[in-house]
Amino acid sequence: MISRELLDFLRKLKQNNNKEWFHANKPAYQSVRQEFEQHVALLIAGLSRFDEGVKNLEPRDCMFRINRDIRFSKDKSPYKTNFGAYIAPGGRKGGYAGYYFHLEPDASFIAGGVYMPPSASLKAIRNEIYHHTDEFLELLNDPEFKKHFGALDNIEKLKTAPQGFPKDFEHIGLLNHKHYTASKPLSDEDLAGETLIDDVLEAYEALYPLNYFLNEAIDATQPG
Repeated sequence: MISRELLDFLRKLKQNNNKEWFHANKPAYQSVRQEFEQHVALLIAGLSRFDEGVKNLEPRDCMFRINRDIRFSKDKSPYKTNFGAYIAPGGRKGGYAGYYFHLEPDASFIAGGVYMPPSASLKAIRNEIYHHTDEFLELLNDPEFKKHFGALDNIEKLKTAPQGFPKDFEHIGLLNHKHYTASKPLSDEDLAGETLIDDVLEAYEALYPLNYFLNEAIDATQPG
């Protein structure tokens, strides 16, 4: 379960998103960050039971910094108002499909798949789907996947067929995605539940076949 102190800290940070407040409350931040790190460690251990690609990761390989990159943003708030971790082969920067955990008061969610894949990986994924459409549809129609995630996220799709693929392909909608992700919201009540980690791992296990499919395609783009 996620403590009330952790969520309260993030709420206060949202109201006081400045360096002065953050530095004055640094001990509280370090305490709740350590709590989040412990949850990430539990998720890695649980995921390792069915996804060997993440078994040697440490929480620091997966957790995102709380500092925002404000160089090209109109919003100059220095800090994120959430905790996030992306557990995937190679860690958060590995380039593989994985499992995301987003902790934010009233806006928490879990997700998986691959977000913003580089062009070579995206093309490889589309090729894999094109040549193994029935297998991909079977993954999306699996009862456990549909129970937890419903369908792929419907975000940033091409309006026409991607270059190199026939426009009359029966399942062209599967190839138009720019991201191959699926997500599930978590309420603050979910976060407070004693079965939180088990529930999240159950959803992640339903997501594993999709990640395996995507990573098989991404592997083909890797050197060596």
